Amino acid sequence: MPFATRFAPSPTGYLHRGHAFSALTAFAAAREAGGRFILRIEDLDQGRCRLEFEAAMFEDLAWLGLTWETPVLRQSERMQHYAAALQRLIDQGLVYRCFKTRKHIMAESQNAPHGPGEAVRGSPLPASEEASALNQGRAFAWRLRLDRCRDVLAARWDDLGFEADGAWTRADPARFGDAVLARKEFPASYHLASVWDDAAQGITHVIRGADLADAPHLHVLIQALLDLPTPAYRHHPLILGADGKRLAKRDQAETLCALRAAGTAPAALRDGLGFS
Repeated sequence: MPFATRFAPSPTGYLHRGHAFSALTAFAAAREAGGRFILRIEDLDQGRCRLEFEAAMFEDLAWLGLTWETPVLRQSERMQHYAAALQRLIDQGLVYRCFKTRKHIMAESQNAPHGPGEAVRGSPLPASEEASALNQGRAFAWRLRLDRCRDVLAARWDDLGFEADGAWTRADPARFGDAVLARKEFPASYHLASVWDDAAQGITHVIRGADLADAPHLHVLIQALLDLPTPAYRHHPLILGADGKRLAKRDQAETLCALRAAGTAPAALRDGLGFS
């Protein structure tokens, strides 16, 4: 397939220099390969996403000199696609309803032999207990049934792997435990939606920050279960602030909007990030 990569921000705040570096890295890779650069809006979290943040993203990226294909895909407009993907997994018995609360999970984690942070591993409730929980209207998450996934894939389980930063890596999806793929009233988590959309958009190379370097270990499993292609993965260094921490919206990192308003030239920002 022709080279295609994407920049997929969430409009939960204004972009900062870390986002600029990631977008420029993907854009430069697409230009060098003579391929496609795609902008995708990952706005699943409707409680935090704002139209003003999305509008500012378009302005910031255009200010940086980036161009992208249109129309732009918005995940909030694709819920039926994620619901169909989830139903395929339900029909195969590859996911189960988990009614445990976050408090319950944390308590179990604290008491686990390996201490806090142990990945969740569980199983479906007996049919009568599940029916009772559903009748009570209790919240639940759809979790991958890791043991069932292993059985269904059989010998393919040991062959799961992906190209990461030019080297072949054997996948270890067990590190995620029974990962959440959806919730009671929401058809997709980040993991399911991202994998599904990468396939739908023909993404051949996922280029993103090193903070997501572990994600392919789970994503390659979802791809195998849904018969989706596996792209190559590249993980770039993160842009750090003066305190040595990675830039983050929640820490109120200096935004591109603020830099634009202060009169910063886009060429100066690109040069400062290593893109002349």
